[in-house]
Amino acid sequence: MSIAAPVVVAGTGIYLPETVVSNNDLASVIDTSDEWIVGHTGIRERRWLEPGRAVSDMCAEAADLALEAASLTPASVDVIIVATYTSDEPLRSTALMVKERLGAHRALVLDVTHAACVNGLHAMLLGCCLLQDSSIGSVLVLAADAASRVTDPQERTTRILFGDAAAAVVLRRGTQAGSGLLSWDFGSELSHAVEIPAGGSSLPPSAATLHARQHYVAMDGPAVWDAATRWLPDSILGAMARAGLPVTDVSHFFVHQANLNIIKAAMGKLGIPMSRVPVTVDKLGNTGSAGVFTALHHSCSHGLLRPGDIYVLSAIGAGFQWGTLCFRHA
Repeated sequence: MSIAAPVVVAGTGIYLPETVVSNNDLASVIDTSDEWIVGHTGIRERRWLEPGRAVSDMCAEAADLALEAASLTPASVDVIIVATYTSDEPLRSTALMVKERLGAHRALVLDVTHAACVNGLHAMLLGCCLLQDSSIGSVLVLAADAASRVTDPQERTTRILFGDAAAAVVLRRGTQAGSGLLSWDFGSELSHAVEIPAGGSSLPPSAATLHARQHYVAMDGPAVWDAATRWLPDSILGAMARAGLPVTDVSHFFVHQANLNIIKAAMGKLGIPMSRVPVTVDKLGNTGSAGVFTALHHSCSHGLLRPGDIYVLSAIGAGFQWGTLCFRHA
């Protein structure tokens, strides 16, 4: 499908839980250290969602801020898409929960799951496609995860990496030709390198799966490194080729906020200086679906995106699935 009608980012917002978890906090309960975590990941602290709160709560908080930034009321939102792999429940739509909380009574609700850190990019592309229908004027994309709920408190490989956050983006149809979404590139490669093995139809919950701790995220770190440092640069180049632009024209790279060393390696392959790459992983950890959007919000809220700027959103998630969107800022 071609994106004929310009689609622009009209507003952004984020929600961060109040609880800050430092590397030293983690080192007091698992076998790790601040020096090891910083050296291997660049992460210094992360936020964890408080007990009694859920992903839908974070989404609603972020949505309020994005809608305010876009001068849009909940009642006028046409579509709400929630991108998360840590839904409030296995069955009932998290997007529907957010819709009811916001009072967005006319909105179509959709949930995008199972691709982890690339969920939000799938949701953004879906939103841009929906806005090609003249009956749809606004799409609220919410990307959020509470990974602290699905990482094993006894296992240091994943426990140190993840934080919780929600990010919101309001998409609207633009009026300026040549602005908005210019191109995209998506790909996939089936892998078990990142997974939650139990809880689905192939391995239903049981006393045995609970005892084996198979309801937590399992990760093969070296495989993730290899995939991310290979596919992120390739996907960015693919999207830029489809846009008919050189990668040097990109002013802002909002990329997978999983590990600072991965970001540096991927950008190094492209010859991109880190001054063009906003970083939030050091303060937030890997926030899953929300990651790239925390970086986008930082630049939007600080007025760093200027009309005509080219920027990309690029991430890789479980599966593996990866993707890049290329925008021209209106």
